Amino acid sequence: MDSHCSLSRLLLLAFCLLCFFAGDSSATRPGFFYTRHKGRCTPQYWSSKREAWPRMVPERSTVEKMFGVMVAKERWRSDLTLVESTARNDEEGNAYGALLKQGVAALLNSYARRSFSYAPWEVKTMLIQAMISEPAARRQAQKFKTANVACD
Repeated sequence: MDSHCSLSRLLLLAFCLLCFFAGDSSATRPGFFYTRHKGRCTPQYWSSKREAWPRMVPERSTVEKMFGVMVAKERWRSDLTLVESTARNDEEGNAYGALLKQGVAALLNSYARRSFSYAPWEVKTMLIQAMISEPAARRQAQKFKTANVACD
């Protein structure tokens, strides 16, 4: 009986320590269970199709139709759809992939959310201007991401 009590106390102590140390690190990096922001304005939200897309931006529309032929041909497939763009997982180390993913979400938010930081024409203009270089694409992707997360 005594060994059973000490074992349960040891497990309880281990659990408490695990919770204590895991709480501090989760704010800076993903923990054991991977979590991602699932707000109403993120690319993940739009790719899940939980809400109807704005009529001005049909989900089956292509990047080429929304942002122009030259933009699409330069970095992406000409038949890449907006749904595929929001569901991309190649943004780590790929500035142009992150720009497209966050830019499409920003465009959707600009049409669907009245309080969003940018107007549709601003999103399109900023995405096209950011195509000039990888550092510019990375910076603009981060700006779009910040606006997308803050829009909730």
